[in-house]
Amino acid sequence: MSDPVTVVGVGADGWAGLPPAARRELEAAEVLMGSARQLALIPEPATAQGAERLAWPSPMLPALPGLLAANRGRRVCVLASGDPMFHGVGTTLVRLLGADRVRVLPSPSSVSLACARLGWAVDRVEVVSLVTRPVEAVRGAVHEGRRVLVLSADGRTPARVAALLAAQGYGASPVTVLERLGAEEERLVSGTARHWSLPVAHDLNVVAVECRADPGTVALPCVPGLPDEAFEHDGQLTKREVRAVTLSRLAPVPGQLLWDVGAGAGSVAIEWMRGHPANRAVAVERHEERAGRLSRNASALGVPGLHVVTGAAPGALAGLEAPDAVFVGGGVTVPGVVQSCWEALRPGGRLVANAVTVESEAALASWHGALGGDLVRLSVARAAPVGGFTGWRSMMPVTIWTVVKPVETAAEPVEGER
Repeated sequence: MSDPVTVVGVGADGWAGLPPAARRELEAAEVLMGSARQLALIPEPATAQGAERLAWPSPMLPALPGLLAANRGRRVCVLASGDPMFHGVGTTLVRLLGADRVRVLPSPSSVSLACARLGWAVDRVEVVSLVTRPVEAVRGAVHEGRRVLVLSADGRTPARVAALLAAQGYGASPVTVLERLGAEEERLVSGTARHWSLPVAHDLNVVAVECRADPGTVALPCVPGLPDEAFEHDGQLTKREVRAVTLSRLAPVPGQLLWDVGAGAGSVAIEWMRGHPANRAVAVERHEERAGRLSRNASALGVPGLHVVTGAAPGALAGLEAPDAVFVGGGVTVPGVVQSCWEALRPGGRLVANAVTVESEAALASWHGALGGDLVRLSVARAAPVGGFTGWRSMMPVTIWTVVKPVETAAEPVEGER
């Protein structure tokens, strides 16, 4: 069996900052892989074997399996920035090869270095990576009094983060950009989001934010039931009170995948994803205008990673990853929609469907009779002016069907088969 792939974390100080064990691995390497910047940090004489240097192609991830296969049997050393297992290539290699085929020698991560410079407790900081995500991903981490570290994609990220904070009502937030952490050229630049004056920083930077809300800024909660006004919609919206109950029955668990079928404004999928950074969701919406609207809602509310599928169910569901939970907010009367969702649902998964019309209620009653679960009718009334007084205006009652897909268990062996 060939040697495992070794991943060496390298700081901005390059060779000078590497411990002896990491240097020995580099000296023994036959193949050295990394970005052009990382490879330049390792002097040519460092690799006694005259290692072949391979700079990552762009894009890197699709090419990585082929590069590894082409160099099987050789001592391969991969360079990474800081801690390879923190938003780094180390996690990708473990996923491809298995933990027993990868040896990781980390250096301090950029987060550890930034917290050390700022005097921040690492365990009380929220980290958002924008290396492969849009700047809107920061929105979900911005709350009064919180400290956020943003891993930048390039030198323009700090200005984009500052502009987003100011637009979100957090222009008073102190912002510090930490460039080239660990190198002799390390530099810190500070200011406030509203008055940020550094248009372009060094590409190797981390953005530190101490969130300070401007007067009048309304904080959005992290629990289900955002105000209806938080969403752009045309009326096709699961209302606040119904949405909170619906999400409680979908029972979000970190890392799980939701299908929001007939998504409308996307409120259920968006709140599912806001519940935990690892949560994922697919919103299926047949109207192109609504699909565009729900994408804007996802970005505005800090979950730009929401996967939007424009098309009509059940056809639009074909080829999607099997979900852990499904919400059918529209289309329960369309032939094949509930059936397709139920068949695709993982064992132990939850299916929740809402109905407001007699016809859709009848469909849910039929499915309840076939699959079980429970039915709940929810009635909500909101106070509203009645002349010079205040009265109750009832919303249309909503019927909610919830069912859990059974988990198949192996049959007990009969006597004599033990």
